[in-house]
Amino acid sequence: MYKALGSKLPLLLLFCLSTSFLPASGSVLCPAVAYDRYDEVGTDGSQGTYGRSGRNGRDGENHNIFANGSPVNLDLSGEDGEDGEDGEDGYRPNCDREHGKVDHDIKLPNGGNGGNGGRGGNGGNGGSLTVYYTNLADLRNIFVRATPGEGGRGGRGGNGTAGCKCRRRSWEVETCKGTPGSPDYKCTKKRYQCNDGSYGQAGSYGSDGKQGRLGILSIVNSKEPLAADTPTLKLTISELTGKQFNLSKNKWNLRQGATSLLAPGSIIADEYREFEQRLEEGFQLIWQERQPVASFGNQTVTVSLNDSKQVEVNFPDDLWIDASSKSEANLTTFTVNHAIPKKDVTRLAVAEFADAGENLNLKIVDLAAHSDVIQTQFRVKFRVRDDFGSSNYKTEYEGDIPAELVTRDYNRFILALGKLKIASDALRPGVNVDIEVVANRSLGERSAKQTISWQGAIRKRR
Repeated sequence: MYKALGSKLPLLLLFCLSTSFLPASGSVLCPAVAYDRYDEVGTDGSQGTYGRSGRNGRDGENHNIFANGSPVNLDLSGEDGEDGEDGEDGYRPNCDREHGKVDHDIKLPNGGNGGNGGRGGNGGNGGSLTVYYTNLADLRNIFVRATPGEGGRGGRGGNGTAGCKCRRRSWEVETCKGTPGSPDYKCTKKRYQCNDGSYGQAGSYGSDGKQGRLGILSIVNSKEPLAADTPTLKLTISELTGKQFNLSKNKWNLRQGATSLLAPGSIIADEYREFEQRLEEGFQLIWQERQPVASFGNQTVTVSLNDSKQVEVNFPDDLWIDASSKSEANLTTFTVNHAIPKKDVTRLAVAEFADAGENLNLKIVDLAAHSDVIQTQFRVKFRVRDDFGSSNYKTEYEGDIPAELVTRDYNRFILALGKLKIASDALRPGVNVDIEVVANRSLGERSAKQTISWQGAIRKRR
């Protein structure tokens, strides 16, 4: 745009010099000196490329051996992590264009930032060693190095590049108004300046990789290798129902002083595992919920055998379960009596606000129809609007509703508000009230709260 104006400059100058042909009231702006103008004076330098992260070191090899008194030398060390690559320097900005004497301040392009250095790779872990033995002293002939790999160093950040420099720091532009030779003809000068582009920032150094961990020793007083265990199952409800599964767990005791069992100079974690026994337990899930199991078929259940030979069953957080468990003859039977989606727990709603005085009551209905299973406790905040049409409310009662004032008829609750310690004047017909009920619903170890609000006037007795 500005170049186009510059190309037409001779015509503009001729027009300004010919102002004697204009009426006395005419005016025109005439710069004393005209130059080409540019919107763009260059482009910022681009950021340098980031350095590549180093690869993680490989873990040491896991090894199983039988100690028979013969010397053994094992190197189960983890591999060092790879260093991260350095970031590249930032790119230079484009400083080629002249800006001329424009009628505004300018700032030249900035230099490019340096690229960040790559992260160092993590060191590999030392390998695990499992030793089967019949004579514990035979372990003294086993020398092992299960050292961790060192983390790689982070790459250096690239350097930033210099921004563009101004060739002219400041300049003046004169602007004239009015008709040359007339009393209203005035010229003013204004100074503008050029600001250098900023130096690009250096890239940050990559973080060093983490050191791996020492290898772990496990010992088993047996000539036979341990069978693989299956301590945990993760299956859908439909996959678990009606079948029997076998859980198994190799139980270990944690001890200290691993290096004292091995050949002098061995390097391995001080804490080691000693095999105690193998646990086995059958598991069966029985479904007695009135809704078919297909309604919950995609929900995943985790079944685990712990060190006390007890079976733990964990359902998803969005499913509430009422169940019982029985274990006999190495078989745990888990019976699901009720299964309730969490979204159905808080589906209470006001059904009716009725009567007045001591008979005032609030009826709440469970739209999901599970109140025969879920325990429910209520807390209420009873407020009365001030007289004279004010929008302010005064709290008359706030607290738990005693169980004897709550009546449940299947999935309908009747809260006897008139029996609470509320002034009789606040229970009269025509009084405007604001009621907030908080229902605390629970089943087993799970609970949820729902707030129910109602606002209106107490009705006259029929």
